[in-house]
Amino acid sequence: MNQRHRPGVAWCAMALVLLAGSLIAQGPTARAVLEWRPDAIVDDPWRAWSAAFVHYSRLHLIGNLTGLALTAAFGWVSRLPTSATISWALAWPLTHLAFFWLAPDLRHYGGLSGVVHAGVAIGLVHLFITGTRGQRLIATALCAGLIAKILSETPWRGAVQQQDGWDIAIAPIAHVTGVLAGTTLALAAHALRRLNAPPRLSP
Repeated sequence: MNQRHRPGVAWCAMALVLLAGSLIAQGPTARAVLEWRPDAIVDDPWRAWSAAFVHYSRLHLIGNLTGLALTAAFGWVSRLPTSATISWALAWPLTHLAFFWLAPDLRHYGGLSGVVHAGVAIGLVHLFITGTRGQRLIATALCAGLIAKILSETPWRGAVQQQDGWDIAIAPIAHVTGVLAGTTLALAAHALRRLNAPPRLSP
């Protein structure tokens, strides 16, 4: 198989882009220019992407990079195709733009966690639709764990919350928007693929 089209390669390449951006975007000046701010998005549209690179503490960065590494490994092991990576790339800005809908009072945001949750959702949808029976069982267990995690974070209690174990206020609503964006785009990609598939010939 051509290395360029090997399943999982594009997925890991995108994870490396997210990693590099997060390591580069350090310091208060970068945060001010790159973080999500709804009042600045018209003049600074790049914030829909660059918000993922911004982290407010070392613990925040380490936690998100750990999640990114696990998501990259998940995509590699699951042999996610390039179409899944395209869905992930599209979910990246949509995860943040969805704040206008679900968290209009969120005035500042930064972090990879929303985009990471989008990636996990995309991978799970792919396994549900195209995976073997065993893979679908694994996806079901992971999906249950993901839902339990989001519910335990009580995103309905406020866009910004102080939760145990974190040295900063966090925005669990980003995990919700990430899952919604990732799931929607993954389902749309599979529906489009089915529409474009050549018809099966009758025997």
